[in-house]
Amino acid sequence: MNQYVLQFVRHLQKDRGLSPHTVRAYRSDLQAFLRFAAEHCDKKEASPGEVDHYLIRSYLAELHGTSKKTSINRKLSSLRSFFRYLLKNGVIQRNPVAAIFSPRQEKPVSRFLPVDDMFALLDAAQEETVLGLRDRAILETLYSAGLRVSELTGLNVGSVFFEENCARVMGKGSKERVVPIGSKALTAIRRYLEKSENLRKKRSASKGAEALFLNHHGGRLTPRSVARIVDKYIRLCGSNMKVSPHVLRHSFATHLLDSGADLRAIQELLGHASLSTTQKYTHVSLDKLMEVYDACHPRSRE
Repeated sequence: MNQYVLQFVRHLQKDRGLSPHTVRAYRSDLQAFLRFAAEHCDKKEASPGEVDHYLIRSYLAELHGTSKKTSINRKLSSLRSFFRYLLKNGVIQRNPVAAIFSPRQEKPVSRFLPVDDMFALLDAAQEETVLGLRDRAILETLYSAGLRVSELTGLNVGSVFFEENCARVMGKGSKERVVPIGSKALTAIRRYLEKSENLRKKRSASKGAEALFLNHHGGRLTPRSVARIVDKYIRLCGSNMKVSPHVLRHSFATHLLDSGADLRAIQELLGHASLSTTQKYTHVSLDKLMEVYDACHPRSRE
């Protein structure tokens, strides 16, 4: 696996342009895991295919006895990024770190999820059933468009415009707005619609037939049901955090801001009448601050 770590490090340096400080941290974290994996597999070097989620959990269990939660979170984040890179490049068929949450450090109510934890939540919905595909589409749409749960449950089939990559939603005060939707969310919605076609035909004359997201009876899904769905997949990720659908909206705004999006643009996307409301959603993580510092401060470079 050493050769893939070297390739990944070059990717971080050239393609992602990360600072030397950040790249060193990634390399150190991955090398520590390679040593553990080799020892666990009883060989000089473990191959990517030998790493499964059991090995990852064993590694985390060992770290719990020797490392602080902040350190464990960073190491898990490094592993998640590395194996996502291997998956994207066809080296592995499944990400062994998917659906594994980072250890929580603070109070049990989360205001937003870190990017890696958000991706883990999305990856947790893997069932190919009608309800499984519906749940995946719900999670993807909440995060992709930053919708309020009432806006999500109010969506009709005709609200989504696949060619234009957007949806028309009804916000607070019956104010209508158009929001962009990412390709992954649109793909998830399209797959769900295909799978639920028979259910929709049976309910064609019912009140809930035009609703995008249906319950198992074919009626429109309620906000409370969406909250239960989010909670279900949070539990599947091995977390006892209390995460509401609104946390996904909060995560949407925070991640956009961390990536350099303009606050006014985020205000429009969220459908806020006042900029002061949007400012409640603004967070910049310590890791992000360190990256900015390393990239911009003249005394941070070697």
